[in-house]
Amino acid sequence: MKSMNHHEPFHFHTERRLVQLTGRSARTVPELLAILREISGASVFYHTHHLFLSHHFEKPVVYNDFADWVGQALQEDALAERLAAIDLLAFTSIRQLREAVIALMEAHIAAGGARARECPAGDEFHFCKSKSFIMPTGIVAEDPADFFRKVRGITNVSLYFHFLEARLRLERPTNDFSHWLRGRGEAGMADAIDRLDPYVVTLDELKEQITEVGRRHGVN
Repeated sequence: MKSMNHHEPFHFHTERRLVQLTGRSARTVPELLAILREISGASVFYHTHHLFLSHHFEKPVVYNDFADWVGQALQEDALAERLAAIDLLAFTSIRQLREAVIALMEAHIAAGGARARECPAGDEFHFCKSKSFIMPTGIVAEDPADFFRKVRGITNVSLYFHFLEARLRLERPTNDFSHWLRGRGEAGMADAIDRLDPYVVTLDELKEQITEVGRRHGVN
């Protein structure tokens, strides 16, 4: 998607994802850590974010694949809890997110964890990655008021792309909606949307929260 011009209308986009196996797998926490150090950023993003889209209608119990596998396959509950508690909203780049996951695993190993824990055969962690194909939806907002009318009708995939992916794509603590609104002189609405936490609600709830921002500011 080309860089956003604040003086242009907001063009809503969506994406199609092709999920691929990388051919890398782990049986222990040290093996998981070693691969995590060198695997692509696309794989790190996939394993920390895809649940938010696949479970768009409900809040996932575990928020990333690393935590789920460590807890289920290895029964390393303490590490699983720490990995599940990672605040994804605190990061604006895949590099930062990767380093946070690595630091937790390193601390766990240094403390004597995962000495002999190996997953049962067939329960290995298989690293995946996804390739996104971005395309316009045909939905265009001409101004802020029109934006809040149109955002009600976008799909959850479009919302996911513009809100969750945008922070790591732009490498800044914002999303596409706030970025555009701020450029249109609507800093108050932009800040209000920036304060929303997409990781503690469903995508349907997030969409309602965004439209509520518009209602509070009297534009929809």
